[in-house]
Amino acid sequence: MNSLSRREEETLLKATKATALRECDEFVKAFAECASGRTVSVAWECRGQLKEVQDCMIQFTAPEPMEAVRKEYIRLRNLRQSSSG
Repeated sequence: MNSLSRREEETLLKATKATALRECDEFVKAFAECASGRTVSVAWECRGQLKEVQDCMIQFTAPEPMEAVRKEYIRLRNLRQSSSG
């Protein structure tokens, strides 16, 4: 079986986002510091920091990296199934 269930897809997406947040922590912290105490002005005052967060996150969550994560998950799942059966 080379497809993912909805549950598997959601789990992979959550795990990948969590990894991306860990890897992009310095940018997330910089954005959070900029946004602290602001309301509406965060939109223009922290634009640069937000772009840095987005640029970092996309390395992990763009379609190509997500497809690689899916393929690796399927490969490992198939290995587990073949070794247990």
